[in-house]
Amino acid sequence: MILPTKGILPRQALLSVGADILRLLSDSKTVSRLWSEYQKQSTHSATFDWFVLGLDLLFVFGAVEFERGRIRRIDPQGITGGPS
Repeated sequence: MILPTKGILPRQALLSVGADILRLLSDSKTVSRLWSEYQKQSTHSATFDWFVLGLDLLFVFGAVEFERGRIRRIDPQGITGGPS
């Protein structure tokens, strides 16, 4: 599910879905706008459920955050590794 398997093609794995979502996050976006853009650029027909699971994976990895109704990409260079 997260990685490709015998039954899940590489482009359908959640890791690939998450990567596609990250490419679209040059600026913060609402979930509906992000979904709309994802549908336009995606080469396969993922369901909204699969898209949300991709977003969940990115959140768990600490790659995105949800703030004021928008999803935004977290800059990995801004992470200090702990409290100052």
